[in-house]
Amino acid sequence: MELKGKERQFFKKEAHSLKPIFQIGKGGLSEEMIHQIQNAVEKRELIKVTLLQNTLEEPQEAAETIAEATGSTIIQVIGHTIVLYKEARNPKHRDLSVRFAEFKKRGR
Repeated sequence: MELKGKERQFFKKEAHSLKPIFQIGKGGLSEEMIHQIQNAVEKRELIKVTLLQNTLEEPQEAAETIAEATGSTIIQVIGHTIVLYKEARNPKHRDLSVRFAEFKKRGR
């Protein structure tokens, strides 16, 4: 999903108050962690992932790897924090997607 400036800003604003729910440490990215991130982004739609100081992963590369594996969109990579978005397949988890659609309709 390609986002325009104001659309990306909408998600940055929504993500501001979120706490990171995953931390990537010295073990790096594993298949199990990617699977867990995929499940989380599927239910929450917008998540933060933090890279700890002892990881060998580069933030931008890790973000691209996760986004590709989970089918999500990178909202931003700032410092050691990655923000990802993916519209939930299950309609009952689409709270953020609904607000985003309304935002796009208003043209802001």
